[in-house]
Amino acid sequence: MSDQIKHECGLAFLRLLKPLSFYREKYGTALFGLNKMQLLLQKQRNRGQDGAGIATIKLDLPPGSRYISRRRSHSANYLKDLFAGIYSHFDDVTEEQYRDPEWLKLNKPYVGEVYLGHLRYGTHGSNSIESVHPFIRQNNWMTRNLVLAGNFNLTNVDELFRELVELGQFPKEQSDTVTVLEKLGHFLDDEVERLYTWFKPDGCSNAEINELIFEHLDISRLLKRACRKFDGGYVMGGMIGHGDAFILRDPNGIRPAYYYYDDEVVVAASERPTIQTAMNVRYHQVKEVKPGHALIVKKDGRISEEPFIEVGTRLCCSFERIYFSRGTDRDIYLERKQLGEQLTGNVLNAIEHDIENTVWSSVPNTAETAFYGLIDGIEKYLNKRKIKQIAELGDKPKDSALKKILNVRPRVEKIIVKDAKMRTFIADEVVRGDMVSHVYDVTYGIVKNHVDKLVLLDDSIVRGTTLRNSIIRIANRLKPSMMVILSSAPQIRYPDCYGIDMSQMSQFVAFRAMVELLRESDREHMLEEAYQKCIDQQFLPKDQIKNELIPLYNQFTDEDISDRIALLLTPPEVEVEVKVIYQTVEGLHKACPNHLGDWYFTGHYPTAGGNAVANRAFMNYMEKKDVRAY
Repeated sequence: MSDQIKHECGLAFLRLLKPLSFYREKYGTALFGLNKMQLLLQKQRNRGQDGAGIATIKLDLPPGSRYISRRRSHSANYLKDLFAGIYSHFDDVTEEQYRDPEWLKLNKPYVGEVYLGHLRYGTHGSNSIESVHPFIRQNNWMTRNLVLAGNFNLTNVDELFRELVELGQFPKEQSDTVTVLEKLGHFLDDEVERLYTWFKPDGCSNAEINELIFEHLDISRLLKRACRKFDGGYVMGGMIGHGDAFILRDPNGIRPAYYYYDDEVVVAASERPTIQTAMNVRYHQVKEVKPGHALIVKKDGRISEEPFIEVGTRLCCSFERIYFSRGTDRDIYLERKQLGEQLTGNVLNAIEHDIENTVWSSVPNTAETAFYGLIDGIEKYLNKRKIKQIAELGDKPKDSALKKILNVRPRVEKIIVKDAKMRTFIADEVVRGDMVSHVYDVTYGIVKNHVDKLVLLDDSIVRGTTLRNSIIRIANRLKPSMMVILSSAPQIRYPDCYGIDMSQMSQFVAFRAMVELLRESDREHMLEEAYQKCIDQQFLPKDQIKNELIPLYNQFTDEDISDRIALLLTPPEVEVEVKVIYQTVEGLHKACPNHLGDWYFTGHYPTAGGNAVANRAFMNYMEKKDVRAY
């Protein structure tokens, strides 16, 4: 993606099912769990660049022992800093002590059985250390300690916050993370109290009741009560002080979560290839946490996947597949290739099937896989054309004629090069803008001046700022006869409210194009009418709110908006024709049939809160408020 946007965080969970001595004997180290957690986070570093943290719980320690440890970092080299700090605790360990798992567990932090790790990609607000997961809700009762980390955004934090206040709580801040932590913590307290009251009349001592709570604490019941009103996209991981743990996923499966277990470990992460690499297991051994379900690991090692909320329509985020997830997953790789191939027909029409005088390239670096698919499509087209041309040569074609036909192939070149990020120290805006425009560079001498067409593939176009200010501007120096910009994703028209930092309408080039078309066609009054409808709906129940942006876009065809986007992205000094071609929503669904969450493109949100967020984003635009819409 040429425009960088912030997005989903990454989650990692690990539970060791054997005594630490087992891992020391089989794998040569009692730090097996810690080492694997480092690998799980490292392999998901694409999901967070603002910070990382891990927490550990040790099972069955005597009272007075520190059984929960946590470390977080938000430094520039957050993963290196995080684990350097953790491993520094072992600098004074002797070889004999290092070989003794029980000594390490009793005397050193982060040597435990339950691990929860997180990579943070901040969307809004502060990037201080206080914003880095995991979060801890502390209590002297072991069963009331809660550690939480997640990849989530809720649309109804205000509502959930009010409920906490009505319960008598005084949350330290009104954020979705703190609100969720306190919501889960409240019902955890309630479940523990319920069990305590249940077992106390039997004459059990408090210590005996603790053991009974360990065994009988119903995590599924706890989650059903706590998450009943959650509206949003979420995957959350939690650890309770005595050792129970869970990974839960929203009812529509918006955010991704995978897991693997055997008789030694239980592992969960935001991405399947991460688990495959870290645990050296095959694709089919890694399972997906089902939407509306929680993977629950009890202290005694019992593992289950249980529903905790009514399961909705499966609408997994398609944007995950297009861009955010690591392309080393087999399915994601093939889906991205198909997205590129599906653009073949439209781009051939745009260049009038002139393969010989067209240069093909991709925008580095995430569009590479889709570009392979595009070239596959061009080669399939050429093969059909070659068969027809050879047949037309007759029974005894000349070698020279055959060679001329067979030698035609797509001219694939590395035209756009991403240069080192440039820092500018001059305050002058013109100078700074000129420097920033050179983030990308080009390969000179490949494109024939005023003859060759240049086709560039990007995997999505959000704001279009980098395309306009850098890529198209510098590619114009090659003097092509035409530029065609392809997007393997459809037009991004609507805000996200489930984890991706896209909530301001003015940032979407598709929205700006639609507004220009309304004004140009004397339909600007429709903006005010839609704004008034948004105002009229804002206090309705969320399930009655309609997305008032959809009728505005429906005034124009996809091609109308694409053509206007092309004008918006063309700098004044570029005289050649620039065309923009987007993937269709139908093509997206065909390529990603199991990830039909398309609200960015269609405005069809999977939860009731989505329409309210879309309307609020539009109201913010009309009121000239540069603020978050949820």
